[in-house]
Amino acid sequence: MDHSLFISDLHLCESRPAIINAFVSFLQETAIHANSLYILGDLFEYWAGDDAIALGKHEQSIHALNTLSQQGVELFLIHGNRDFLLGDTFAKAANLRILPDPSLISLYGTLTLLSHGDMLCTDDVDYQHFKAEVRSDAWKAQFLSEPLSNRIDYIESIRRKSEAEKSVKSMSIMDVNTVAVEALFLQHDCPPRLIHGHTHRPMQHQHHIKNNTYERWVLGDWYEKGSYLRVDKHGCHERQL
Repeated sequence: MDHSLFISDLHLCESRPAIINAFVSFLQETAIHANSLYILGDLFEYWAGDDAIALGKHEQSIHALNTLSQQGVELFLIHGNRDFLLGDTFAKAANLRILPDPSLISLYGTLTLLSHGDMLCTDDVDYQHFKAEVRSDAWKAQFLSEPLSNRIDYIESIRRKSEAEKSVKSMSIMDVNTVAVEALFLQHDCPPRLIHGHTHRPMQHQHHIKNNTYERWVLGDWYEKGSYLRVDKHGCHERQL
């Protein structure tokens, strides 16, 4: 049966080779049978710039994606908060298409809204301010002009700061805001379905807007075990590796 697969928040990094191997196996054994694969952000633990490719960073994963695409599976990616610097050079190397966040697509007759999901966490005001700063064209141009080693050091410092801040933030602040979710539905004329990641809390949610019910699917992370969402003409189905 025709179907598409959705994953997010893999946070691939060299210090976790088992997850990299699990990802490559997933591409070779599971995704190969799909029509398309959508990666909804944070494929990598961090991305300091496409020039890292020339140094062999994530070569195994990029090659596996390219191979999958060459075998006829369409690949799409939405930037996450950890890898928003993925650019055209990466897209060409992996042979995939980078989509805007959010994106509205048709999946087997059902309009489906896709997002990484961090835009919905509006209660985390400090994060939203930080995101607005680093996503500006001026900030990215200045950052990418720095030597790669400096960029990596900076990202590592931000990661340490972020982990420290998470320890004192309430879980509710780091989850999506219901008003923001419903506003996103309304901005896109209320498609029946929304799929996103970011929060690492896989679950199906129901939202009731203007006397209608809409579904929201949250993808899981790959820190301890991999998971994915399979979508076909019959709906969405959660799967564990």
